[in-house]
Amino acid sequence: MRSRPSWTAECDDLARFAPAPLYERIKRLISERITLGHWQPEERIPSENELVRDLLVSRMTVHRALQELTREGLLMRIQGVGTFVAPAKPEYSIFEIRNIAEEIAERRHEHSCEVRMAREELATPRTAEALTVPPGAPVFHTICVHYDNGIAVQMEDRYVNPQAAPDYLAQDFTKITPTLFLTRVITATDVKHVIEAISADEETARCLDIGRDEPCLRMIRTTWANKLPVTHVVLTHPGRRYRLSGVFSPAKA
Repeated sequence: MRSRPSWTAECDDLARFAPAPLYERIKRLISERITLGHWQPEERIPSENELVRDLLVSRMTVHRALQELTREGLLMRIQGVGTFVAPAKPEYSIFEIRNIAEEIAERRHEHSCEVRMAREELATPRTAEALTVPPGAPVFHTICVHYDNGIAVQMEDRYVNPQAAPDYLAQDFTKITPTLFLTRVITATDVKHVIEAISADEETARCLDIGRDEPCLRMIRTTWANKLPVTHVVLTHPGRRYRLSGVFSPAKA
């Protein structure tokens, strides 16, 4: 009988995860090795063929386990290259107004932006309420998708008050992000943040290249400058690729 390979010798037999289905046991074995640090972020794991050979299971079972772990964000699969441990989720600040391009650059990754929409509109009642401008007032509307090393990590749906930033639509947002431009021309005095968990609708799923109804994190930010409404933006992140965080110091008594 063939001896078990060295990479599985560090763990007990798959039977210890019984009575879970076989594909679920494989998921748990792989998850355990990642959690214990045996496989590091961005490290290549054994291929489907190797897992089939080493674990003595069917290809269909291995494929399902890898597919589900990829969908859950623990693994990433690159066509023709292999399967890798997903990098740690980057964090997006909830208390600061930060330029996502700078955050991505700090991780030594490459930022890119696709502009899906950039136009002037008349504010609908809903938009007017969100941006705190009169209904029917002109507003600028942009939709951008931000990428981290070619992977969509944020959908930015933004309305801007032309009185606050009249040159907004003249910018090339593939070279300067809307956030960076606005922070250069406006000093925010009041900021409101709302965070919610959502399921991706059809447009969000298409923009972020994720499944319909996949969990997402959404941050809604409204900004004013000396009571002048500046911008209302909805930032949507795939839940399996991003996490929101914040640190603050409570006021001392």
